Amino acid sequence: MYRSRILIAVALSLAFAMPAQAQPDLKPIKRVEPEYPADAARAGTEGFVEMEFTVNAAGKVESVSVVTARPTRTFEKAAVSAVKQWAFAPGGGRGKVRLDFSL
Repeated sequence: MYRSRILIAVALSLAFAMPAQAQPDLKPIKRVEPEYPADAARAGTEGFVEMEFTVNAAGKVESVSVVTARPTRTFEKAAVSAVKQWAFAPGGGRGKVRLDFSL
């Protein structure tokens, strides 16, 4: 039981460690990096945001939802704003990504 929990945790962490999409046919053609929030930079705060997103048939990001963020209410706005500007090859689908914020 304990071992299966560890394996699940490892699998989930690997899924978010790379900017891999849930669907293999989701091909990025434009990726915008997030702006580091000034308050977080001044405070020396680092963290991450894990998100899921939906891409329409034209390749535009339609919706983004935050799955996890550490610390909370620090990097979410910048991360969501950046992902909303991404573009993909036509076809649509769902994806997930983890954006790390480090100084």
